[in-house]
Amino acid sequence: MHTKGDSCCCSFEDYKLTTEWLMNQTSIRPKVAVICGSGLGLLADGVSHKQTFRYQDIPNFPVSTVPGHEGCLVFGTIQNTPCVFMQGRFHLYEGYSLCQVTFPVRIFKLMGVESVLVTNASGGICPDFKVGDIMLIKDHINLPGFAGQHPLCGPNDERFGIRFPCMSDAYSKELRAVAMDVGSDLGCGGFIREGVYCMVSGPNFETVAEARMLHILGCDSVGMSTVPEVTVAKHCGLRVVGLSLITNKVCLDYSSEEKVNHEEVLEIGKMRAGVLQKLVTTLISHCQQSINTH
Repeated sequence: MHTKGDSCCCSFEDYKLTTEWLMNQTSIRPKVAVICGSGLGLLADGVSHKQTFRYQDIPNFPVSTVPGHEGCLVFGTIQNTPCVFMQGRFHLYEGYSLCQVTFPVRIFKLMGVESVLVTNASGGICPDFKVGDIMLIKDHINLPGFAGQHPLCGPNDERFGIRFPCMSDAYSKELRAVAMDVGSDLGCGGFIREGVYCMVSGPNFETVAEARMLHILGCDSVGMSTVPEVTVAKHCGLRVVGLSLITNKVCLDYSSEEKVNHEEVLEIGKMRAGVLQKLVTTLISHCQQSINTH
């Protein structure tokens, strides 16, 4: 776990207390967790038997501080599958430790979640990507992790996972194939891509030189989240599928006058909301079906 000062900022007792509090508040026992990225909290709109808890009311939970992150945990069912949605996530640039950023993932594990669906808004680096494309994440590059900002640093708790987890299969190949098929069935094949996501710590958008470096490294999109949650989910033995909405083109040209801003990111989220909701809903159903057949 991530350490802060002389002690771990998130103890197993903290995780247990929060889990017990939630399980006493709701009868829903989620099998699928969905982490909603910037402007994508509306993915929880299709939930039946909805119960909503504000982050500030949940013991030990951090609080979202970024526009487009509502800051609510939503429990309910999607096509008879019990789910939990995070309407808003936490980021390094907000001043949170990676232990706090990933705190909800371990709560989900203790509640019985088996699959995690992560979504985010990201900047497109691949020249073939267009604004509004949906990228299935096939792999990631953890730049903060290279610099020692890693959610598994510090003492390892074997109750969650092994000391040295394998990340070569971080994103489920089976669920990616399902997502491609679902996207094709929904008529979205023309704007569903597959690629490598790179995490930077933010909060500034990338310089041209940084963007060019990421392109050379093989990154197709870049954002400021997701990788810590995916890493901890894999450490906990959970299956992961990732969807990245391309909300802007990352500038690779010094002569360009275009400048990205957070408001435009949120607008693109609204534009693709319907398609993403259908995709997420169908994926949740497939997650449960595939769990039931194993």
